[in-house]
Amino acid sequence: MKAFVFHGAGQSAWEEVPDPAIKEPTDAIVRVGAVTICGTDLHILKGDVPEVRPGTVLGHEAVGEIVETGSAVRTVRPGDRVLVSCISACGRCAYCRQGTYGQCRADGGWILGHLIDGTQAEYVRVPYADLSVHPLPAAMDSKDAVLFADIFPTSYEVGVLNGRVRPGDTVVVVGAGPIGLAAIATAQLFTPERIIAVDLAAARLEAARKLGADAVADARETPEQLVADLTDGLGADVVIEAVGVPESFELCTRMVRPGGHVANVGVHGSPATLHLEDLWIKNVTITTGLVDTYSTPTLLRMAAAGRLPTAQLVTHTFPLGRMEEAYDVFARAADTGALKVVLGEERHEAVAVRAV
Repeated sequence: MKAFVFHGAGQSAWEEVPDPAIKEPTDAIVRVGAVTICGTDLHILKGDVPEVRPGTVLGHEAVGEIVETGSAVRTVRPGDRVLVSCISACGRCAYCRQGTYGQCRADGGWILGHLIDGTQAEYVRVPYADLSVHPLPAAMDSKDAVLFADIFPTSYEVGVLNGRVRPGDTVVVVGAGPIGLAAIATAQLFTPERIIAVDLAAARLEAARKLGADAVADARETPEQLVADLTDGLGADVVIEAVGVPESFELCTRMVRPGGHVANVGVHGSPATLHLEDLWIKNVTITTGLVDTYSTPTLLRMAAAGRLPTAQLVTHTFPLGRMEEAYDVFARAADTGALKVVLGEERHEAVAVRAV
């Protein structure tokens, strides 16, 4: 089969690799119908995630069809159309028993495209299939569904829920890429008073407005002053970091009010300074986190009911074989206007069922 393979920092290729095979009775093999590229994949290509070994197939988000299952798989079978979650969960370890699937101790957690071969391929082996794939409604388009493999549960769980967004809050989202935009969309479920988006790219700030941001600010133009002006000098109740660079994290800590929350979602490849000389007295809560994906079934139901925006986030589509071009477009988002790119969009028909 063909797959997108990491060969070391700055080196990758769409090339031929061996087909995956069942290794454990809990595995499933999925024929990939639609896949996307994550900002984390760009961090890997830069060398920011040293655990990824050269020769690894990248990717941790996909929609596809089950083609084979191990003998212990009970919840899906060949022919089922499924969402492949970015998190693999054994369901039995201490963390999985409390729904913290991202910390699975039985060789689970974030492993696809990280510790084992991932989804940016024609086929993928998915460990612990019973808890790591989700059957999809027939009417849900693949390009919409694939957004629920990672960005929607990540932004919702690690950003909105960890940040404890409440009605009437002022919420600032630093970084209006796909994760930040999904955070804006899901924060609105809690009816905050206002949402402010901060980014460097005018196109992304405009996308944030369309998704519900009440105000936007260029990151180069002292956004902390705008936040202060809108909150009578108090600062934001919740600040969500969705970039993953030291400057954006430190900006978040300057914009949060006493008693507020900073929810870090971004993947950091270098240290950031924690200014405890300023923060120690402010009763600020700072959270970090890897998504657990416990919210994925709920989010899928909401999307199927039309309660979450998806179409606005997908800006580019490609055949699966144009993976290298898609990476180039996604990596140059400031020039291309890319938000989320989807490859190999699967086509299917919704079947009307007539009552007998």
